[in-house]
Amino acid sequence: MSTQPLTPAAEASTSPTSAGASPRVFSLFCLGGYLLSMSYGTTFLLALLVASRGGNEGDTGLIISTAIVSTIVAVILSGHASDAVGAPRAVGVSGLILSASCLGFALVPGVGQSMRICGLLLGCGWGAFYTLGPIIVAAIVEPARRIRYFALLSGSMMSGIGSGPILGRGAKLLGWPLEATYWLAAATSLCGALIFFFLHEPIRRITATQGAARATRLSWASLLRVLQAKAVFPIAMVGLGGAIFGGLSSFQTAYAAAKGLDFSIFFIGFMGAAIGCRMLLSGIVVRQNPHLAAAVLTFLVVLSIAMFRFLVSDWPSYLLASVTLGVGYGLTYSVINGLAANEAPQGETPQALLLFSLSYFIGVFGYPLLAGHLIVAQGIPALLSATMLIALGNFAIALGRLLPRLRAMARQTTG
Repeated sequence: MSTQPLTPAAEASTSPTSAGASPRVFSLFCLGGYLLSMSYGTTFLLALLVASRGGNEGDTGLIISTAIVSTIVAVILSGHASDAVGAPRAVGVSGLILSASCLGFALVPGVGQSMRICGLLLGCGWGAFYTLGPIIVAAIVEPARRIRYFALLSGSMMSGIGSGPILGRGAKLLGWPLEATYWLAAATSLCGALIFFFLHEPIRRITATQGAARATRLSWASLLRVLQAKAVFPIAMVGLGGAIFGGLSSFQTAYAAAKGLDFSIFFIGFMGAAIGCRMLLSGIVVRQNPHLAAAVLTFLVVLSIAMFRFLVSDWPSYLLASVTLGVGYGLTYSVINGLAANEAPQGETPQALLLFSLSYFIGVFGYPLLAGHLIVAQGIPALLSATMLIALGNFAIALGRLLPRLRAMARQTTG
């Protein structure tokens, strides 16, 4: 099998998916993604749920660590599930698992082993959906439009994640117990699962026009082929970006406390900017050179961390730094997601996207573990300095990929 990736234009010319990915199908797809993502958003309320049952932060950490392990395992095995029953059905099953997890959080007493099992289910369901969602999009959308559609999907997912805590706030205002939030999340996950089961046949008809079905599962041979292709660069970048996001979001409470600020400002600014950019500005970004866009957006991330380190002193500057991070990170993710799909070896786009998700989870979960020790030993400034180095590394990759293309364009112009 050739290891040379199709260019977006070349692959689009050989793919009939442009005629099949109807707005109705994709709208239902995003709605399903939004509904499933609410269950993951309720993880931000786990500390409150555990405390209400007499537990502490250590108990919450055990539940989340169980979810981390099962998430990574689910990412690796999701391709096998997709090959066995079809990607939409596999996502539907993941929705049922998410629903069961939320029901468990609502029903099980105490904070013992049963709660950790619920965390395990949460990780399994979320890891599978997070991985297979973009793989389905890559199968039904031609390469030239993937960045735009990836942005719409990820915007829907982030909106769902943000809605999870809002459900909890709404339940509190209505005088309902916190468990009601998990009942609602279980219901939304069930509805999302039903949508994906319904979409199985329409998506099967779209992908059937491509001829023989492509395997989704990851093997050592496909792993090596992807890592030897240009797709390795966006895969590395999403891991670094995930580390930045995980490190900054996990310790905003400590950062805000040190500055005498309200940490909710960060989440309002970051989430609002990231969701808004993915939903409203991705159509503009997709028309630009993706390598130029990646370089500009990763520089914005560098700038935002410099603002957190040296500029933030009051809530307006805190909000500005958070919004800058949301714009840079939110749009970078969509751009490099499209690059990972379009620069994969021919026929191995699903494997590239699977590795893309795995790299993200390693970064978003792995770096906070190191960052916590760094904060204890040297404080918040050390965390920001280390995160700045990661952001500069990400910018260097983007710039290193852009400069040869700019030089080639300059030679063509002068020639």
